[in-house]
Amino acid sequence: MRTLEVTDVGAACCAPLLREPLGAADAEQLAGALRALADPTRLRLLSIVAASDGQEACVCDLTAPVGLSQPTVSHHLKILTQAGFLTRSKRGTWAYYALAPGALDRITAFLATP
Repeated sequence: MRTLEVTDVGAACCAPLLREPLGAADAEQLAGALRALADPTRLRLLSIVAASDGQEACVCDLTAPVGLSQPTVSHHLKILTQAGFLTRSKRGTWAYYALAPGALDRITAFLATP
């Protein structure tokens, strides 16, 4: 019959954390932001706005590049605005969208963390 060697069960089996992990509220917020970016059309729209003069574009200039109707583009822009990536201002009958200052900083910092 074989005997098993008993090890010290009081010793830690895992390496200690080197930094504070995401809390539940922060993880929920970051997941929402990542969901907003997890659509190819929204990524393209965000890229177009970021590449526009003054990092701002009229909704009328965003429909042709993505090949979608104005209501569909507006829906995607609303999601990006609610997620905090864009700001919206109304000028006459047109809505203008601008890249929110520091909008991508949190995601960039999270992805760059070793």
